[in-house]
Amino acid sequence: MREGAHVRDSSTGSTGNTARPSRRTVLAATAGVTAALAVDGTSYAVPDDKYLRTLISRMTLQEKVGQLFVTRVYGHSATAPDQADIDANLEELGVRTAAELIAEYRVGGIIYFTWAHNTRDPHQLADLSNGIQRASLEQPRGLPVLVSTDQEHGIVCRVGKPAALFPGAMAIGAGHSRADARTLGLVAGRELRAMGIRQNYSPVADVNVNPANPVIGVRSFGSEPDAVAGLVAAEVAGYQRAKVAATAKHFPGHGDTAVDSHYGFPVINHTRAQWEELDAPPFRAAIRAGIDSIMTAHIMVPALDVPHSRLRSSGGTPIGDPATLSRPILTGILREKLGYDGVVVTDSLGMEGVRTKYGDDRVPVLALKAGADQLLNPPSLDIAWHAVLKAVQDGELTEARLDESVLRLLRLKSKLGLFEEPYVSQRGVTETVGIEAHLAAADRIAERTTTLLVNEGRLLPLSRRTYPKVLVVGADPASPSGTTGPPTGVLAGALTELGFTATALSTGADPSAATIAKAVSAARAADAVVVGTYNVTAASAQKTLVEQLVASGKPVVAVAIRNPYDVAQLPSVRACLAAYSWTDVELRAAARVIAGRVAPRGKLPVPVPRADDPARELYPVGHGLSYRR
Repeated sequence: MREGAHVRDSSTGSTGNTARPSRRTVLAATAGVTAALAVDGTSYAVPDDKYLRTLISRMTLQEKVGQLFVTRVYGHSATAPDQADIDANLEELGVRTAAELIAEYRVGGIIYFTWAHNTRDPHQLADLSNGIQRASLEQPRGLPVLVSTDQEHGIVCRVGKPAALFPGAMAIGAGHSRADARTLGLVAGRELRAMGIRQNYSPVADVNVNPANPVIGVRSFGSEPDAVAGLVAAEVAGYQRAKVAATAKHFPGHGDTAVDSHYGFPVINHTRAQWEELDAPPFRAAIRAGIDSIMTAHIMVPALDVPHSRLRSSGGTPIGDPATLSRPILTGILREKLGYDGVVVTDSLGMEGVRTKYGDDRVPVLALKAGADQLLNPPSLDIAWHAVLKAVQDGELTEARLDESVLRLLRLKSKLGLFEEPYVSQRGVTETVGIEAHLAAADRIAERTTTLLVNEGRLLPLSRRTYPKVLVVGADPASPSGTTGPPTGVLAGALTELGFTATALSTGADPSAATIAKAVSAARAADAVVVGTYNVTAASAQKTLVEQLVASGKPVVAVAIRNPYDVAQLPSVRACLAAYSWTDVELRAAARVIAGRVAPRGKLPVPVPRADDPARELYPVGHGLSYRR
């Protein structure tokens, strides 16, 4: 259905996208949009529903189908990606470039990923976004594209340095400051908007009540529904002020599962009353705050998926649908009970949780029938796109049903200013992204999140006179954005800047006996040891590493660089801090707490269960020590 091709850019004299288009070019590119502003002789400064409905009436069925999809595309440029990215696009999408993708499928949204090589640096991102908008607006009846990403901060971050990177949600929960959550949304939103990203799949509104949750964990603000609700609403307010669409996820709540929906099909057996008490409050708060989009979860909640809640298979397993495909959940609860009329976006349709029961050709159709508007990143765009088209042609879906979703999407694009100003400028990037004020705000917020869990004998703050030489060992997980770390090096560097002589030795998340012996030998030359731990279990080699370091006689400070639950497995350490993530901003804050440059102020936003009896609490919500004498 290719209706046009990429047109040379009169502002740059090439098909590249390295400069912001001139005002004349913008007006020419948006002529198909702005011409429709004069409907029945009436002009609209900002598109209203009458204008948007007129736009929809002029769209082909194929164009309407395309508006519903948000897809990945490989490459740093909309028209001239590297050859490896061209090859990946051809293999997965059947096109060479983002511009060809838009011409072929008329997609309404594109999502940026680090692994898709979209995010080299802020100026390149602005060029890519402009190239995507130009490619879409040059099409017949061209519409602006809603560019999105997952920039949760903390352990999920697609755009890296030099952009400002903030602590993740659980760290913000430990700081218990709605003002900080609002600042995060405002600053992060302004930076994303400057790079042409208008929709962010954040904040996480899940209440993490299960310490064994493998997919949410520190991505959640905590385990207390009201506290999570307040922080969700505050962060949403920040993004709204920045004119970026925030997305509360993952409805109806992914916080109490031991299965990762990327790889399996989680079932949450909360009763309806439990859901109302535990899972619903953050989503209600987000809706009251005027949230622009809500993301669905690929989980089954039998109590909500009526009438499936009363049905069981012969094996006793609930046979209902994932929430993404459940009309009782998306329409019955989210739309009708909670009164939400904004955009509903699915979680990635490539995840196993939504593919277990149905084929890739049925999932997008069923999601639309359930009440979704945006279909995110299907494994095969071609299969999904044609499946929706066929469903309308066969009468399973009505074109009027598509019109409902397209109208919601166009309303959102209008609200975000995409009809008026789809392009961004390089000057805007320079003046906004990673500026000193933003970086300082991230550091200040991080300092309020570090949580001191254990401090026997007041080992901390660590004295530079008593313990001048510090060995930093531990896990070095990959940087979420590809631009930070390694954690041991960051901690050692920060401690050195604070007056210690610190050296780093990466021991990994699963150190061998030889690696442990090397660390213990290195500890003999140090006065104290800092060890970064990452999801320690009873059988973890990290636990053995810590125990042997303690046995060496040197004081050991543990820094839990992901889950705060590590402390339950480390009873022998004299001091333990929770940083909640291994990104630089949180590690530097932890180093400042260790050195006494700042006092620890974080409080646990989740309870830590005992290692020997998980039904009992080792540390309750609100636990956090200080340096006050």
